[in-house]
Amino acid sequence: QVQLVESGGGLVQPGGSLSLSCAATGLFFGRYVMGWYRQAPGKQREMVATLTSDGNSYYTDSVKGRFTISRDNAKSTVYLQMNSLKPEDTAVYYCHADRRVGVTLMYEYWGQGTQVTVSS
Repeated sequence: QVQLVESGGGLVQPGGSLSLSCAATGLFFGRYVMGWYRQAPGKQREMVATLTSDGNSYYTDSVKGRFTISRDNAKSTVYLQMNSLKPEDTAVYYCHADRRVGVTLMYEYWGQGTQVTVSS
């Protein structure tokens, strides 16, 4: 059974930092693209950052230069370091794993989500 378990969310003041972690079990971690998505109240879920097993990363424009995604394949864990946080970063953050063959999505998994609130 695949599980993605996030940790590290919480309340932070604008300009502050938070680090999220996601520990994966039940899958061959090195074969998956790992990512972080977020969903704010009343908005659609959006991709924040993704990272392939060979180190290619992608970020949504609004977090470039502030957020950093990384992974430790030996620990089957993906991280999201969030700096210079803004109130508009407030959302539930979800860990995501997917595996494709070519362009075909073969497997996709989601974590349960962790709340990040940026407020003074």
